[in-house]
Amino acid sequence: MKVVIIMGSESDRDFAQKIINDLERYTIRCDVKVASAHKKPLEVLDIIKSNATEKGVVYITIAGRSNALSGFVAANSDKPVIACPPFKDKTDMLVNIQSTLQMPSNAPVLTILDPGNCVLAVKRILDVG
Repeated sequence: MKVVIIMGSESDRDFAQKIINDLERYTIRCDVKVASAHKKPLEVLDIIKSNATEKGVVYITIAGRSNALSGFVAANSDKPVIACPPFKDKTDMLVNIQSTLQMPSNAPVLTILDPGNCVLAVKRILDVG
């Protein structure tokens, strides 16, 4: 069992660290990658392919603005995908949340705004005590 965190940009690192810290506290293994669906789609596909045969994988995607990453991962994988978009403030959230909530058909993405709740969802999906 593991979590694969894919950040759209290295600038998402501080936000991702909150999730990483909580995963470590629950002893949930995680791999952290940086790959943009817009700028490096083949890298994202390589990440997905490298985890395709593993059981118990959950993806957490961290991307703001135009969030293609979450839908791209969900459309190319059969693993659960949780989008946890980073926002500078409430205004930024309201402006950018639309791109995370509106996913195309056959690309199911759970959207969780709070990093702590994101980790609790992972615990429940993986059935980790």
